[in-house]
Amino acid sequence: MSDVFAVDLALDLTPTVPRAVLDHLRRHLGLDDADDGSGAVEDVPDFVALLAGRGPAVRIGGVLTAELLQGHGQWSLTARQEIHAEFLPELDALVEMLAFNAKTEGVIGQVRFHEDDIPELFVNRAGTLVRVHLRAADPSVSQPLTN
Repeated sequence: MSDVFAVDLALDLTPTVPRAVLDHLRRHLGLDDADDGSGAVEDVPDFVALLAGRGPAVRIGGVLTAELLQGHGQWSLTARQEIHAEFLPELDALVEMLAFNAKTEGVIGQVRFHEDDIPELFVNRAGTLVRVHLRAADPSVSQPLTN
């Protein structure tokens, strides 16, 4: 059994997102240009780039990807990654930072143990990260959709 989680993020950052936040995010994306030589990004021992995976996913199926693009006066991030359980605290810190700097309100991502069917949502509520635990619907209460 593997302790792997599927992580999906999709959000826009505010136009005023600090450079330090973008540099930190770039490091998590595995981008080499995060440090421009100014010393703004310090070398952190044991740093793990949580959003740097690219190519076929090992456990969750599909593709690992992540993109940070600038356009229309904002930065937009979309990522799909596999994260080992030991890095969940680092993921929480990263997503809290993203929520604080997010232009996107509401759902900004999700995390799911790779063997589970139901994810936990990352929700941005006025710059505060809220985790929403979903659960399976009770089939005895479900009503079929009709026209």
